[in-house]
Amino acid sequence: MARDYLALPANEVRRKDRQREEESWIREYLHKAAIGTLATVHNGQPFINSNLFVYEPEKHVIYMHTAATGRTRENVKQAKKICFSVSEMGRLLPAEEAMHFSVEYSGVVIFGTAKIIEDDLQAKYAMDLLLKKYFGHLEPHKDYRPTVSEELRKTTVYQIDIERWSGKEKKVEDDFPGAFYYNER
Repeated sequence: MARDYLALPANEVRRKDRQREEESWIREYLHKAAIGTLATVHNGQPFINSNLFVYEPEKHVIYMHTAATGRTRENVKQAKKICFSVSEMGRLLPAEEAMHFSVEYSGVVIFGTAKIIEDDLQAKYAMDLLLKKYFGHLEPHKDYRPTVSEELRKTTVYQIDIERWSGKEKKVEDDFPGAFYYNER
């Protein structure tokens, strides 16, 4: 009997053998992922936007930013529901039959709501977390001037409240015959 996928929770993974349910794995994955993709909708039209982001485990939120004006900001203002994704491709896996070619991969999908952070202190906090994640080897006040309120008006800082998430991973043995990375071909 076919499953009614529309009746299932959005974060339910079809391939249970590839599901990663451990919250520690998902949290670590979010910490190490470099780029996230935010999906928003306006009048039934989906939009995606790839951005730098940071996961804040104590508040269980994602922070990111975009320009002060633009599609993402307008979409979030009118529809708070979002989907956010991070992923990574591993090795390509050849096979004897085209139908069985595959790839290693891993990823996390988040469902929740996004809001624009209006408070300067909260926005600065989020921007500081982003700077620490991507430029942690540099020190504020020593290597650069920290974010100031005037600069915050030139950007939009978002908080994504995580309602549900799912993790998924496909990894095969190291000696898989013919496995290679995309850029090695």
